[in-house]
Order: sequence, then structure tokens, then C-alpha cells
Amino acid sequence: MEQQVFYRTVKVDGLSIFYREAGPKDAPVILLLQGLPSSSRMFQPLLTRLADSYHLVAPDYPGFGHSDWPNPKEFDYTFDHIVKVMQGFTEALGLSHYTLYMQDYGGPVGFRMVLAHPERVDALIVQDAVAHNEGLGVNWTTRRAFWADRPSNEEKLRSNLLSLEATKTRHIGDDPRTELYDPDLWSDEYAFLNAPGQAQIQSDLFYDYRTNVDAYPKWQAWMQKAQPRLLVLWGKHDLSFDLGEPERYRKDVPGAQVHVLDAGHFALDTKANEIASLVRGFMKSQK
Repeated sequence: MEQQVFYRTVKVDGLSIFYREAGPKDAPVILLLQGLPSSSRMFQPLLTRLADSYHLVAPDYPGFGHSDWPNPKEFDYTFDHIVKVMQGFTEALGLSHYTLYMQDYGGPVGFRMVLAHPERVDALIVQDAVAHNEGLGVNWTTRRAFWADRPSNEEKLRSNLLSLEATKTRHIGDDPRTELYDPDLWSDEYAFLNAPGQAQIQSDLFYDYRTNVDAYPKWQAWMQKAQPRLLVLWGKHDLSFDLGEPERYRKDVPGAQVHVLDAGHFALDTKANEIASLVRGFMKSQK
């Protein structure tokens, strides 16, 4: 039976941060961190399926979804800054222990949160989020050029990252069963990306993505030393990242549970039931 989801906001550093919340407050917490260019909406299928047993909380980052979109001239859109707000968010909600569920941008946000406060993190769930340089696929050539010379490559980057074609491809990848995907998934995101100010916000934040690549060795070293409880979920039709990435996680954490699914970058688009079952099994195994 589907569970009730609540849609709330909380003030953090003067910003209104929107979040979705479901499940008993005294249940184990799963903090769900979104990807690009999505929002907490991407986790709606999990909230309705897992809230009978877990307390699920999914925020929108500043500049995303229904959270405030401060002007880039007044707010530095960097991953460090996003993490500062997300740390404040967890403290505002009194979330002292949680399992981190990280998808895409959720990886760099989540790993920063882990390294800052490892004592707060009970386990990690990684869904199509990279922690190794080799995990960045072929289409990152344009993106690396943007990091090296932003002024000369800004236009190409926006086409590569923010166009309608790119937004659609992020969902479908090379999955031949296109009929399984709701077109609203990318049309809604594309409308979001075309809202006033969004192109600058997303370009600024993506320019800072280069700092994630520099930090990958730190994340790997932490995993190798801490050997966290880890579940890796990966869509085999994901064209954003290299398909070898799940095994790189297993190399860092040999005890990790790794599942490659018949899905795309946003695997919850088509495999919500399977993912919910895997997450439930993983959470039960952590007791």
C-alpha cells in the first residue's frame, strides 16, 4: 500500500529549502540526494514504496526544484556551498544518523558530507554517481574543455549539458525500450532548465564539478579505509557515466552489494519496484 508523502520547507541560512518526507520519525533515516537536473521529485517512487519501514527525507538543493534559487551574483553555486546548506538542513531537521542515498550530483554532495561527519553516516547507497575519474564517459570531453577554458567553451557546454536532446538522453540513454519512459520526465526538466537564471546557475555549478574530480582520490581513500556498508545500483543504459564504475566501487569496498540494472541513468524511471526491494533488503541486512 502506498504511503503518504509530505511536502515541506525549512529555512537554512536564510534560504527556503523544500523537501519531501515520508515514514515514521523514529524509523531508520534514508537521506536522498538528487542528481542533475532533477529534484527531490526523482525519489517520489521510493518514498511511496519504503515509508512503511523507513523515514525518508529528500531535499531540493538551492537553485533546484522548489527550493529558493538565489541569484548567482549573491550565492556561490559550488558543491562546497551546497553541502554547507545540506548540512544545515540535516541539523534543522535533527537528522543525526542516516543512510545516504546518492544519485549523480548526490555523489559529490554526499561524499563531502561523509568526510565532514563520518559519524553521522550509517551506510551508503550509490545510484549512478561517480567516485573515480575513469567513471566519466566519452561525453565528458566537452565538459573537461569547459573546465580548462570556460569562456571559450560555455556555449558548447550548455548544449552538451542543458539542451532538450541532452536532457532526454540522460533518461533514456541507449535503452531500446523507449516506450517505458514518460516524456514528462525530460520535458519538465527542460522547462526547469529554461527558467530565468537557470542556465547561469547550472553552468556555475558544473564549472565547480572539476573540484569533484580532484577530490575523487580522497573519497576512494576513505572508502578503502572505512569499508562502509555500501549498496551500488547502476543502470546499464546510462550514457552519462562509464559502465565499469560499479566494479571500481567493489574494488574499494570488496564487501559492497553491486547490482547493474536494465535501466538508464535515472534508474527509478523504470525500475522503482526492483530498486525498492534491493534497498529494503540492504537496510534490513544492516541491523
